[in-house]
Amino acid sequence: MALVVAQEVPTSSSMAVPHGPAGVGAARRRMREQLRGGGVAESVVDDAVLVLSELLSNACKHGRPLGDALAGDGDVRAAWRVDASGRLIVEVTDGGGPTRPAPATPSVTAHGGRGLNIITALADDWGVRDDARGEVTVWVVVHGDVHDPDAGYRRDDFAARVTAPSVSEIPGLDFADAFDDLD
Repeated sequence: MALVVAQEVPTSSSMAVPHGPAGVGAARRRMREQLRGGGVAESVVDDAVLVLSELLSNACKHGRPLGDALAGDGDVRAAWRVDASGRLIVEVTDGGGPTRPAPATPSVTAHGGRGLNIITALADDWGVRDDARGEVTVWVVVHGDVHDPDAGYRRDDFAARVTAPSVSEIPGLDFADAFDDLD
C-alpha cells in the first residue's frame, strides 16, 4: 500500500530574469523544481516550462527590459502561481515594445514566429495586460486545475488545435511538378 502525501504548490513565485538568453535556463529550473515539489503532474510541469521559455524568449526579443535599462542590460520579471481554484498561471512582464504580442503565421521555412501558437495549443487561456508605466505582462493559464486527478493527461483536442497549413496554402509548392519527369 502506497502512502500519498499531498503537497502544496507555492502560491506564488517571482524572479527577475536577465533581459537575454542567460537567465532563461535558471528560471526554467526553478519553476520545474517548485512545481515538481508541489506535486504537479509531470506533463503539466513540462507544458509550464515550455510556456515560460516561449514567454521569456518573446520578452527578450520583442520587449524592452523593465525600468530604464538598455536592451540586454536589465531584467524582465517571470512569475507563476497556483491560484485558489488550482489554476496554474504563468506571467512574464517586460518594459513594453513597438509591437503587441499576437500569434503569427510564419512560413514553413521560417526560423521563428511560432511561440504564441505553441502557447495557444498548450494553454487553456492567455492574454496581455498593460500598465500605466508602459510595462506589458503576457499571462497564460497553463492548466485549469492542477489538483484534478487527470491533470497529467493531454486534453483530447490537443492534436486538433495544433494544425499545419494546408499544402495548397504554401506558395510555390506543387507536388504534381515532382512527377512530371516520370512519364
